[in-house]
Amino acid sequence: MPLSDYERRRLRELEADLAADDPALARRLAAGTSYRLRLRWSAGIVLALAGFGLMVLGFSAQLAGIGSLGLLVMVGGGLAHAWRWILDS
Repeated sequence: MPLSDYERRRLRELEADLAADDPALARRLAAGTSYRLRLRWSAGIVLALAGFGLMVLGFSAQLAGIGSLGLLVMVGGGLAHAWRWILDS
């Protein structure tokens, strides 16, 4: 269902207010989410899950090296997933 004239006008007003209040956020929202960022998020989740699996496998088989490697991969995946939030704070 298309927007009415009032809704379009109100949306433009809200966009203008946002751009005036917080220009950095308005630029970031206008740019959208890039393919590379979505790929980094997805790869981070996959790495974190794979690292968790390695860690559980290593500890259940009593192989500390594999468990430690799994922990490192899991932390690396978590950092890759959350890198943007880490840089912004």
